[in-house]
Amino acid sequence: MDCKTSEPRRGPRSEDTLPASAASAVKVVIVGGFGVGKTTLVGSVSEIRPLTTEETMTQAAVGIDDIAGVERKTSTTVAMDFGRISVNRHLVLYLFGTPGQERFWFLWNGLFEGALGAVVLVDTRRLEVSFDVIGRLEDRGVPFVIAVNAFPDAPVHSTAELRAALDLHDSVPVIHCDARDRGSSRDALMTLMRYLHTLATANLEPQ
Repeated sequence: MDCKTSEPRRGPRSEDTLPASAASAVKVVIVGGFGVGKTTLVGSVSEIRPLTTEETMTQAAVGIDDIAGVERKTSTTVAMDFGRISVNRHLVLYLFGTPGQERFWFLWNGLFEGALGAVVLVDTRRLEVSFDVIGRLEDRGVPFVIAVNAFPDAPVHSTAELRAALDLHDSVPVIHCDARDRGSSRDALMTLMRYLHTLATANLEPQ
């Protein structure tokens, strides 16, 4: 009788295990137009191996997806990106990156369910791809911050110019970040957390 040696089962990696001290979990969505860096941000900041649903772009997308300004992009998110980051020993953020193409926006309904807030990634070379995204957040009443992603050839605008171009309320934070850098991406998330805390505190104050 032949005996076959099976490979030992591998348990979860230590960094994938949720800390026992974690008491609160918050759902945050990372949104933006096509090719603004959502998958990159989730991947750079996640403390676990991020889940991605990227697929290679094919000829079938020609004439459907607007790739103006991102012609070198060869893959695209077709469902979502998922990651996790511990803000401290007690608070964990679950990150959900949304697909950028309009034809996948029907997936947003599920991704936004239960979300406390959003980080909107913006590419100043293509500000127009952010208009509908911001409009959808405003329609849903989802608080958000603007994070201007650092692209090498992107034009530089002042915060006032960006507010005017994106038609933002004065209270919405606008920051600059590099989605490739973990520290910079974490700062963007912390800006959102501080903004949400400010909103919550304001709502608790007597009118």
